[in-house]
Amino acid sequence: MVARMWWYIAVLLGLVILSAIGYFVMIDVKPAVLRPLMGEEARADIQALERRLMEHVRVLGGSIGERNLQRPVALRAAAEYIRRVWTEQGFAVAEERYEVLGESCANLVVERRGVKRPEQIVLVGAHYDSVIGSPGANDNGTGVALLLEMSRAFKHESLSRTIRFVAFVNEEPPYFLTGAMGSRESARRARRRGDDIVAMVSLETLGYYSNARRSQHYPFPFGVFYPSTGDFVAVVGNLPSRSLVVEFLRHFMSESDFPVEGVATFAWIPGINWSDHWSFWKEGYPAVMLTDTAPFRYPQYHSIQDLAEMVTGPEFARAAHGIIHAIRGMASTP
Repeated sequence: MVARMWWYIAVLLGLVILSAIGYFVMIDVKPAVLRPLMGEEARADIQALERRLMEHVRVLGGSIGERNLQRPVALRAAAEYIRRVWTEQGFAVAEERYEVLGESCANLVVERRGVKRPEQIVLVGAHYDSVIGSPGANDNGTGVALLLEMSRAFKHESLSRTIRFVAFVNEEPPYFLTGAMGSRESARRARRRGDDIVAMVSLETLGYYSNARRSQHYPFPFGVFYPSTGDFVAVVGNLPSRSLVVEFLRHFMSESDFPVEGVATFAWIPGINWSDHWSFWKEGYPAVMLTDTAPFRYPQYHSIQDLAEMVTGPEFARAAHGIIHAIRGMASTP
């Protein structure tokens, strides 16, 4: 009886130790950073950013609407819109073209070359297709909108590292988590070239925030540790990308007062690998997803109601402002 009691105690103690390790490794990832006070100049910048972001969202999720290989004309229209914006910003737009079931597809790529460590690449990407049956204003018009405004912000800056902006095709089903994803094609090409991608950041469904209690849900067991109010942007990585999660949080929290949460955990947990960062994990690159958590918060996810008017513009712009500054910090590393 005594031996059995000690066995139970040892098992319980082991579980407690493993839980503590799991908490500090996977959940307790936010660095101790003094959050800034956003002054009048920052608020004015955010308001102007909101207008530009929402213009992109209304074009992608409204004028163009559903865009995928089932609607190839709309998919090409989205690609041409992105190309036109980047061209007007002064970038030379490259393509990563490939075929899926006889259909020609293309990722669009522009770069701002680094001045001190140009061989080190910070890659920021967002998919421009939408799921079948949805106009995709939030998923992922918001990610593309932020991609376009981030490139605008960095166009005339001299940064240490190279920034590569990529608009990915074919993230949504039936290509999701397959070799036909545009990001999978991009990551494989990068690995074959020997590109030194020190950070990949996937911009995924970033436009919906709520102050309502119980507006946020999670896969088990994360609801125990994270807020039940969906007013934050999430930084999501796998365990090998934990240091990148912490680095991004540090830069974001130093520049923005917007709520943010981070996690670095097992890729098999639902939601953790649900975007283009998965493709770069497959090639061994550190990668994170930035998201409003999509189906764990957004009622219109993957539906015909994913419209521009569902995007909460002021909060989206605040989150985007912080993300732009965080990426700037990551690319400015000496």
